[in-house]
Amino acid sequence: MKLKLLLERENIMVYTVSSSEKLRKSAADSETKALLYLMNFHENNDDIHYFVVDFFNDLTGMDRMADRLWDIQSKGAKNNSPKALGRELVTLYKNFVSYFEFDSYILFVGGVSSTVRIDSTKNIFKIDNIQVNAREKLKEGLVEEAQSKNYINSSDISDERIEEFLNNVLFVIDDKEPSDYVKSIIKDHIALIPKNDELTAIFNEIRKIQSDKKNTDPVEGVTITSIDQSLYYYRHLTSGQIKTLVIGRLINKNPFEKGCPVPFIDIYTSFPPESRKDALEECKIAFSRALFNKNCAEEFWVLFNETYNKILDYPNKSVEEIFNLLDKNTKQNCPDFDNLSLKYFIATVKEGLQNDN
Repeated sequence: MKLKLLLERENIMVYTVSSSEKLRKSAADSETKALLYLMNFHENNDDIHYFVVDFFNDLTGMDRMADRLWDIQSKGAKNNSPKALGRELVTLYKNFVSYFEFDSYILFVGGVSSTVRIDSTKNIFKIDNIQVNAREKLKEGLVEEAQSKNYINSSDISDERIEEFLNNVLFVIDDKEPSDYVKSIIKDHIALIPKNDELTAIFNEIRKIQSDKKNTDPVEGVTITSIDQSLYYYRHLTSGQIKTLVIGRLINKNPFEKGCPVPFIDIYTSFPPESRKDALEECKIAFSRALFNKNCAEEFWVLFNETYNKILDYPNKSVEEIFNLLDKNTKQNCPDFDNLSLKYFIATVKEGLQNDN
């Protein structure tokens, strides 16, 4: 607290973490759905790189350079009343009146009562889709909750500020199963999407990793003076980590583990000995770039799909033969791969599928 007062006297922006918490499974499910909503469905999803867990809020998206923040509060209950919605907005409001600027304030909920929406078909909406009487109850719930919190100054609780805040809130109703959120990573057009129980198992694994971030050293009361300092506490995941996990589960192998895939050894040993280590590393880097290139995400999954199915159809064919079976346009549409790195990619998928049999 002395540090915070000193920083405030020097006119330095400060942010104090408050109300971090451990969750029940149902709440943890909601937070993981919120993460995957932000990663795959939000209009700015291509800009979001980090997912910061239980620091600014239940979940906060952040871009690669920690310049922009997308803040989410999640609540799994299915029949939230207007007043309950207002109470749940309090942490978002705390961030709204803080020194830090957030691009978006999102309340992600399991459902709302019939008294909330004007157009009940809209599951993503702003305050203008909330009925007049419900708005008043919502504001009442927010004001009561804000007044009960010692981390919000009474001077920040005014009609003008609350109206400004509510005009910036995006309400999102969860209308998908866990398997649907994972499927959205893989893209709907792909033929290799596993069964729903396997997708749910991947969802549960993401949820566990996310929950484990909460069990690191407590951050309650931590004071930071810049957004990027939140990353120092390592309570974050990245979109790349999640995509790697999904790829690994699809091929039953960590795609970036050390060593050379067995199906690639014939090609690898043809390299001059002094070049092998660097050549292998370049292939791994190209694979990583292709997987994480958001501008060519669909093209990558088309290539993955075709490679996966060619290997299943012709399990005894070599990497070279599988390479030649792939459509030329499909290969060209993934600019991060060259000839050698694409063959390394084929070998990685082939080894994973062989291990699965």
